[in-house]
Amino acid sequence: MNVETILRSKSNDVVTIRPEAPVSEAVSLLKAKRIGAVIVSRDGRGVDGILSERDIVRALDTRATELMRLPVSELMTTRVTTCAPEDTVHELMNRMTQGRFRHMPVMRDGGLCGVVSIGDVVKHRIEEVEFEADSLKSFITSA
Repeated sequence: MNVETILRSKSNDVVTIRPEAPVSEAVSLLKAKRIGAVIVSRDGRGVDGILSERDIVRALDTRATELMRLPVSELMTTRVTTCAPEDTVHELMNRMTQGRFRHMPVMRDGGLCGVVSIGDVVKHRIEEVEFEADSLKSFITSA
């Protein structure tokens, strides 16, 4: 299974926010969309960074009073690891585990085409294991 398989089962809607937007707008967006991270992009196609709930919580410790007015660019992660639709889910899981992050932008032909979360990966892995188990049960009972 590859990343494209996961993307096919998700909405094509990729949530982005501009780097100069205030963190308050990002928080509202995360809440409204029920997501844990938002891609930071000047044009909606490239990836300038990613802002996660974790980034916001970490900033609360030292910048609580000004946090909601700060531009997203001050909190976002700028060294963003991406993947391609043809990457395997196994490769994706390894990168996410090694990097200790839960969201990965998917790039095709230099443009943003999706976002995969660790929840998406786990869901598809469970479905794959269940399918394999059902197939084995059918094979054993038919023999």
